Amino acid sequence: MSQRLTCDVVVVGAGMVGAACALYAARAGLDVVLVDRGPVAGGTTGAGEGNLLVSDKEPGPELDLALLSLRLWGELAGEFGTAVEYEAKGGVVVATSPASLAALGRFAAGQRAAGVVAEPVEGDALYGLEPHLAHGLPGAVHYPQDCQVMPALAAAHAVRASGARLLTGRTVTDVLRTPGGAVRGVRSDHGDLHAPAVVNAAGTWGAELASLAGTTLPVLPRRGFVLVTEPLPRRVRHKVYAADYVADVASDSAALQASPVVEGTAAGPVLIGASRERVGFDRSFSLPAVRALAAGATRLFPFLSDVRAVRAYLGFRPYLPDHLPAIGPDPRAPGLYHACGHEGAGIGLATGTGHLIAQALTARTPDLDLTPFRPDRFTEEAA
Repeated sequence: MSQRLTCDVVVVGAGMVGAACALYAARAGLDVVLVDRGPVAGGTTGAGEGNLLVSDKEPGPELDLALLSLRLWGELAGEFGTAVEYEAKGGVVVATSPASLAALGRFAAGQRAAGVVAEPVEGDALYGLEPHLAHGLPGAVHYPQDCQVMPALAAAHAVRASGARLLTGRTVTDVLRTPGGAVRGVRSDHGDLHAPAVVNAAGTWGAELASLAGTTLPVLPRRGFVLVTEPLPRRVRHKVYAADYVADVASDSAALQASPVVEGTAAGPVLIGASRERVGFDRSFSLPAVRALAAGATRLFPFLSDVRAVRAYLGFRPYLPDHLPAIGPDPRAPGLYHACGHEGAGIGLATGTGHLIAQALTARTPDLDLTPFRPDRFTEEAA
């Protein structure tokens, strides 16, 4: 006898991506259960800076997803008001040498052709945007579309707005399947949830959930630290980072990489990133990483040398080898949908991801071609 369905779809993972999947699936008319072994935003989302960026993305599928997501974030910002600390403050990508300025100009030209607003800034105009930057910098590119939210608040409000049934403190121990391999829900340490569709929004644990469903997804954790200063009057107006950051994001290296990313917040503290290294789920404090962040930030903004850092925290970005997330149905396990592997862009790309997942779940034509995000693309490469 077949089991009675608990819901239309189970979303596993209550970070920002899972919250967005629940929100858009519910608004598409589906009955949604959102399950997580911890609290809402208890993993990568709670350790993020809340970046909604187009400035760090080259033309291609990820930039297309970022532009879709920015539009949807704007709609949610109108709905949630100031409760999620949404700021359309723009970004400034700074060149530190004439050669890097030329390279940055070429990169921005390609982005403009793809629909990004990227404004060259040289000379005194740079200090009009950011008066406290170090002297002598050759120029930058201003990206007025870059925004920021407080990620834990954004996830919590998205979950509440979805109306989905939220089950926290429940560990998924198996994915239920028919004899033919189709997904029919999940088993947790608190009982079974029966549904014809399961969304893998488990972030850095996405590989484990895929394995429970009898398939594979090569998600790996990529550790990063963030420094937080004492509260200050707003002296950093935009999200400001060195052009080297773009190369670090695209790197496949497992070694420590750090390039300065500095931004003020509505609450007052300045957030300083960004480091990257693949060390598994090692949560040890890394003095070299934190020192590199501080050194890079003070090179960009010398006034920070006299500012106290009050804490540092770390998180793990869900990394996939080609730096694109897995989004959409998995043909190897019918009924399984993936929404993970966004690395450090998960907050910014969450709305577009949730929207596309909802379209896939309801058999609508997605707004973007999902082929570049196919979950089975790594299997095809290995074949």
